[in-house]
Amino acid sequence: MEKQILEELKQLKAAMAQLAGTSNLPKSEQLSAPTLDKAAKEFQKLKKTSDQWLSEHDLYKYFKDAHYGTGKFIREQFGFSNYFKQGRSHYYNKADILELAKELKERNVKLARYMQLKEEEDNLKKRIASAVLNKKVTRKKKSYEIPDDVQDINISDYPKPSVEIIKEDLKNLEEEFFKYKLEDYIDIYKGNYAMVKYDYSLKKYISNDIKQRCKKWCENFNYANNALELLSQKRTIFIPVKEDDMIQL
Repeated sequence: MEKQILEELKQLKAAMAQLAGTSNLPKSEQLSAPTLDKAAKEFQKLKKTSDQWLSEHDLYKYFKDAHYGTGKFIREQFGFSNYFKQGRSHYYNKADILELAKELKERNVKLARYMQLKEEEDNLKKRIASAVLNKKVTRKKKSYEIPDDVQDINISDYPKPSVEIIKEDLKNLEEEFFKYKLEDYIDIYKGNYAMVKYDYSLKKYISNDIKQRCKKWCENFNYANNALELLSQKRTIFIPVKEDDMIQL
């Protein structure tokens, strides 16, 4: 029994030395007071350093409702550069994250909503581009064969709508916005991009008529603004505060 106890104590001592990071020292020094004190100081120093950095998972604590892809978004959209990568993980400087969160709050910007806005804007541009562009990709070696009689199948030029027609459409949309009090359900960002306010958790409590009207209004408003910019290289800014707030830039 005594031999077993001594063996277990020996193993315990070795384990403690391993945890303290002193197993490479002579056995007489592994658990000495000066050695353990030094190890404790090194541990505190390491802990202090690690507390200065946040993992990707930690970011949700500082940007409410923003989860997947938050780190990549702030790196790409805001040029956030105070980070390092270890393996596949990114670690962000805590002090700079706090400063970013503070400035976004001062600007009344909710990061999760901004991420959603950018995603919708990008998707709209992609849908429009795929509908109006006909790109031809040249390859050194073709992986297909088109029959000789397949040619001259295209859309000939057609009269474009006038800028005034689109402006009239936007004016009607503005009147509809106020008539049905859509400001209760729709946010307009940068004066020319509309998004519904309600989130998924409350969606079921809003009538289908309102949801359909809001969705259709946002689609028409965003489409008209994009068309106006394509034809005139100008944007119409709509700030729904009063009836005459359409400002031409």
